[in-house]
Amino acid sequence: MKNILVLPGTLWQLALVDKIREMGHKALVVNPAPDSIAFSHADAYLQSDIFDIDKVVSWGKEHHVDAVMSDECDIAMNLVAELGKIFDVPTLDEETASLYTDKFLMREFSKKIGLKYPEYKLCRKVEDAIDFLNEINGLIIIKPLDSNASHGVFKIATIDELREKFAESMSFSRHSKCVLAERFIDGVEFTIDGIKTPSAHYTLAISEKKHFKHNESIANELYFTHSNDKYDYNALRRLNDAFVMSSNLIFGFTHAEYKFENGTFYLIEIAARGGGNMISSVITQYMTGYDTYRYLIECATGNIHDQDFSLHKEYYNRAAVLKFFSTPHEGGIVRDIKGLEYLEEEPDILEYKLNFKKGDIIAPASNDSARIGFYIACSESKEKLSKVMENVNKYFEIIV
Repeated sequence: MKNILVLPGTLWQLALVDKIREMGHKALVVNPAPDSIAFSHADAYLQSDIFDIDKVVSWGKEHHVDAVMSDECDIAMNLVAELGKIFDVPTLDEETASLYTDKFLMREFSKKIGLKYPEYKLCRKVEDAIDFLNEINGLIIIKPLDSNASHGVFKIATIDELREKFAESMSFSRHSKCVLAERFIDGVEFTIDGIKTPSAHYTLAISEKKHFKHNESIANELYFTHSNDKYDYNALRRLNDAFVMSSNLIFGFTHAEYKFENGTFYLIEIAARGGGNMISSVITQYMTGYDTYRYLIECATGNIHDQDFSLHKEYYNRAAVLKFFSTPHEGGIVRDIKGLEYLEEEPDILEYKLNFKKGDIIAPASNDSARIGFYIACSESKEKLSKVMENVNKYFEIIV
């Protein structure tokens, strides 16, 4: 039995916490919220900011921490690496954690190993970004170096917009107060989730993304299949493998975003953790049939080994969707929610979550974290999944 520290103790780590306990280990969680849902699932918990490292380390030593883990959370990865070094347990190292959280380092690494990348510039002041905008002579994107959930990400067309948004974008950079400016790629976006073993990297699931009309930086649908008639998923797999296999990541999940333009996939960002909103805990495991959390826990507790995660034929036609609900009529006070019975009773809907209730005021999302809710549907075929999605549109309605 091992004592495994999970950071942070939120809804998105519940599946990991439950798997740890199912395997006979003890789960320890840290979260600043006094009513964190993870506290009731864990064997022990500390109510604290996860970045109060002295407090976390002291508490961890009291509980004889044997492993440190996180999933679906970018902001925890550098901390996991630091704590791994302090407790002398297997995690990604600090340099690798920086590579997979700092978007500028991702661009520099892509350049170093010969992968395609959009034109970019590290900007310490707004004048740097203005120079880049003039050089590109077209649309650009500005983003914090290491934020999450689309905070501080803006599409920019004019100098006035740049002056208005630059400081806000920089405010979300945590470790270095800089902004990454890059040429806007006007193409279809994809996610690709994988798992790294000591000798290989395996793709678990690929999605084609759609976005909200009011803000194209915020996804409203991720549609997962193992193949795509319009786009070469094998080429995307090879490109993503090249990045991961050239890095020093020994084991762990990966989650990357790419855009497709003029026949080329361009890396937008890549993380050494699973996709959020239950992609790694529900969707990738359904799409492949593998218990990936078990493997991750085994490696984190010292049993670092190879395992074959190749896709078996019987799972090839599976499809899944992570669909975020739209806010009707630009928002308002929620008067009624119809169709919850269908979300509860449809066997192919594995998860759903509403971030509001009757009487709440809702509005169109300003970032990923502000989306009003989602459902996850997983089916044995695209045809079955399409029928489920049609039924959700038919039965589920938010009245404002």
